[in-house]
Amino acid sequence: MSRDRILLEGLVLRGHVGVLPAEKRDGQDFTVDLALEFDRIPACASDRMDETVDYGRVFSLVRDVVATARFDLIERLAEEIAARVLAAEPTAAAVAVTVRKPSAPIPGRFSAMGVSIRRERPSA
Repeated sequence: MSRDRILLEGLVLRGHVGVLPAEKRDGQDFTVDLALEFDRIPACASDRMDETVDYGRVFSLVRDVVATARFDLIERLAEEIAARVLAAEPTAAAVAVTVRKPSAPIPGRFSAMGVSIRRERPSA
């Protein structure tokens, strides 16, 4: 089944996730992309704000997760973001989350290191 998606891309957020002491102490910027999937978005037909996702609320939720997380791995951070977004948006059938570390402490040139996950709402 093809699903409609609402995208929030390129969220630059400060957090303290990483295995090195400096990452935990000083923090770093992360870039987060989200795709919330719906069987259909009623607002596509109605043009009504109350039939879609409040992007500002989702942004604030993700910002708060990243700001308060104290994990070693960005994999765990992505999982927490996915769980919190699905809990906050009960009409979303699934969410895809990408977390990137543009300044990962790895020698060499790269644009970012990251992880992408996709989680579906559990069937009732």
